[in-house]
Amino acid sequence: MSTETQSHIFNFSNTYTALPDLFYSKVLPYKYKCPKIEIFNKRLARELGLITEGISKEELVNILSGRILPEGSEPIAQAYAGHQFGHFTMLGDGRAILLGEHQSDTLGKVDIQLKSAGQTPYSRSGDGKGTLYSMLREYLISEAMHHLNIRTTRSLAVLSTGEEVYRHAAHNGGLLVRVASSHIRVGTFEYASRFVGKEGLKALADYTIDRHFPDIATKEKPYVALIKAMIDRQTDLIVDWMRVGFIHGVMNTDNMTLSGETIDYGPCAFMNTYDPATVFSSIDAQGRYAFGNQGNIGYWNLAVFANALLPLIDEDSDKAVDVAKAILQTYPETFSRKWLHMMGAKLGFIYGEPEDEDIIKSLLEWMHKYKADYTNTFLEIMGIKTPDHQQYDQPEFKLWLTKHRDRLDKSNADGQQLMADTNPLYIPRNHIVEQVLNAAAIDGDFTQWHTFMEILETPYTLKADTSSYLTVPSGVDEEYQTYCGT
Repeated sequence: MSTETQSHIFNFSNTYTALPDLFYSKVLPYKYKCPKIEIFNKRLARELGLITEGISKEELVNILSGRILPEGSEPIAQAYAGHQFGHFTMLGDGRAILLGEHQSDTLGKVDIQLKSAGQTPYSRSGDGKGTLYSMLREYLISEAMHHLNIRTTRSLAVLSTGEEVYRHAAHNGGLLVRVASSHIRVGTFEYASRFVGKEGLKALADYTIDRHFPDIATKEKPYVALIKAMIDRQTDLIVDWMRVGFIHGVMNTDNMTLSGETIDYGPCAFMNTYDPATVFSSIDAQGRYAFGNQGNIGYWNLAVFANALLPLIDEDSDKAVDVAKAILQTYPETFSRKWLHMMGAKLGFIYGEPEDEDIIKSLLEWMHKYKADYTNTFLEIMGIKTPDHQQYDQPEFKLWLTKHRDRLDKSNADGQQLMADTNPLYIPRNHIVEQVLNAAAIDGDFTQWHTFMEILETPYTLKADTSSYLTVPSGVDEEYQTYCGT
């Protein structure tokens, strides 16, 4: 495999290729004829310590689009499997190619991956490409999640490809440069367990521990510790999603990373009107991945992960199952405790009190009953008047506010500051996301994009003349659907 090599923009290594070659396939990115940088994340580039001095705009386009490989790059597509809506499927990077692992002083080792980089051995019947709309969407949502202080993959750049992509109709083609702590998934372990064998599974587990959980490497039972660490990491992530009303939309096991980062921003969305059954994904007809079910699905996915690790836990399969079950039984209590702590923080409860759970649940019941906005309700509790302020004049809500104030009076700490740090004022409201993306991806007008991104970069800071970002037009979410973007 050979291709033209150019500048040393990245500080690449390729440790993943030290794993058995069944875990990946070497493949070159598709060379788009007329790629163009539409969005470049200068802040992230600085955090990565990228060396861009002396590189022309044309060279940068060629590197970010995969037309020229940076020094040290060994492009691969990763193999993995996954349970999609509960059914096992053989998968793999069907349109993504890992250029290499960049080492930075600030962020450590991260994957640099091109998404929509062309066909790979895992593309099945796909063309390996993507729309500019879907690539811009991932950039917008992933960067918003980062500024909401939620663990996530990042977006370094979005390029238009100069080609049309056909998804029922012709769309402008796009390519995303994604940054992740790694792209190791629960589905990677499923793949190893089923197709690579015990030695390959052990190699993957040891590699993952070394890369993401080095503190457990010397433990007597590191693979048991790995499951425990994953329970902590995944409960933290899902509870953080629920803090801001985020609905992932496709929590398949291939979309659960071992790094604990949010990945895959296809059918995701943010809940406006509070309802635990909220689903916006076009492919989730049964509500498997509804807002209020995300904790349960995390449990299910972790059970799949533990099952894949059974050969490493104990040579006696019955003993291995018993050990795994005992660990997994800690999940419900762990999730419930962290969820309660998170909801308490949203209400300014620094120290737990016996009545906290009743106060929290009565608020959620009121919100559900009166179809209150999830984000705005907490702003009103903080004393920030929102465009739907009249709704909060109801006697039932005022009675709840009295109980809330009495509860806050029990603490000498600054609950108001805790609420301000926990509750965002601005989230990517679905209707605004669509407006911004349509203008940018279809009309080539990024004016609204830049304004919106500036707001989303400081979501906990109130800004003047931004009331339109705090409300949702009546009925706009009733028929709203999101898609995989493939």
